[in-house]
Amino acid sequence: MPLALYALTAGAFGIGTTEFVIMGLLMQVAADLQVTIAAAGLLISGYALGVFVGAPLLTTATRRLPRKTVLVALMLIFTLGNIACAIAPNYTTLMIARVITSLAHGTFFGVGAVVATGLVSEDRKASAISIMFVGLTVATLLGVPAGAWLGLHLGWRATFWAVAAIGVIATIVIAALVPKDNGQQENAALRDEIKAVTHPQVLLGLAMTVLGFAGVFTVFTYIQPILTQVTGFAESAVSPILLVFGVGLIAGNLLGGRLADRRLAPALVGTLVALAVVLGLMTFALHSKIAAVIFVALLGIAAFATVSPIQLWVLQKTDSAGRNLASSLNIGAFNLGNALGAWLGGAVINLGLGLGAVTWVAALVTVSGIVLAVWAARLDAPRKPALQAAAACPAA
Repeated sequence: MPLALYALTAGAFGIGTTEFVIMGLLMQVAADLQVTIAAAGLLISGYALGVFVGAPLLTTATRRLPRKTVLVALMLIFTLGNIACAIAPNYTTLMIARVITSLAHGTFFGVGAVVATGLVSEDRKASAISIMFVGLTVATLLGVPAGAWLGLHLGWRATFWAVAAIGVIATIVIAALVPKDNGQQENAALRDEIKAVTHPQVLLGLAMTVLGFAGVFTVFTYIQPILTQVTGFAESAVSPILLVFGVGLIAGNLLGGRLADRRLAPALVGTLVALAVVLGLMTFALHSKIAAVIFVALLGIAAFATVSPIQLWVLQKTDSAGRNLASSLNIGAFNLGNALGAWLGGAVINLGLGLGAVTWVAALVTVSGIVLAVWAARLDAPRKPALQAAAACPAA
């Protein structure tokens, strides 16, 4: 794999860290800015919704610029946004700074995925996407715990200064290693881009992303109280267990890329089926400490095994005119799924069903994503015999 891919991975690591690190800083932020923990939690929702709204808007605004220029500019926005978080004097300013930072997220991953697939041969495109997304999984594994530790010992502002430093490094390596577009980018009309992303197969892919990750975050948002109150772990055991989840994310991300490179449609359906099965069986595993740890790892594997197949599906089903926009919309869909999952898990708990019900409700959400994946695969199937016949015909 070319070095430029790992430059994209560095940017993904920084962005992934700043999105989730706030989860480990809620109590410090709430105490320092004199707000409730619930209000501090809205800094997570504000970021996710900022990604969902900002991804299509910023992608559209930068659509005529070279992709390398866009990536460097996005990392600069990311870096300045984290500096603003570090010096925010109050809660409102911090929320605004978080939203500004989030604007870089969706477009970076969207444009970055397009750049990544352009750096490799046809049979390695999904693996290229998975390598870029390794930065996001490593952020969950290492960046978030390290940021939480730094915030605990030096204050939450120190964490954002550290993330800003990561942004500076990522900006430099992207500027140095990512190749120029070499005139390959098409300056399509906006109406053509919008038409490209409204293709039924693209819309199905976006819906699969929302439902798949809504299932994941229905559980993951409440993993701490689930492990402590249902399984019976001490609070000190949660962080090591989340490291296990992070290792699972990396393994699943790489596995999903390999599977999608071989056969995309079966990988798409199969990874979503695996996710639904893990979520469903996790309901019973939570009452055993050993089984719970195993299923936390399996959840990480199954969750991120879906990423590369869905992202590649959206890219392949979009005309070249709308590839940047579709890719960024899919990243926005991930974050919309995160926000919906957090809301759904809270609704299940508030209805009195209990923390133990969160996992099977999450499985049902993912099953609806499987239905869409099977539908999409069936829509795609009739085209293959015709394409094969055309390829076999000399006149073609």
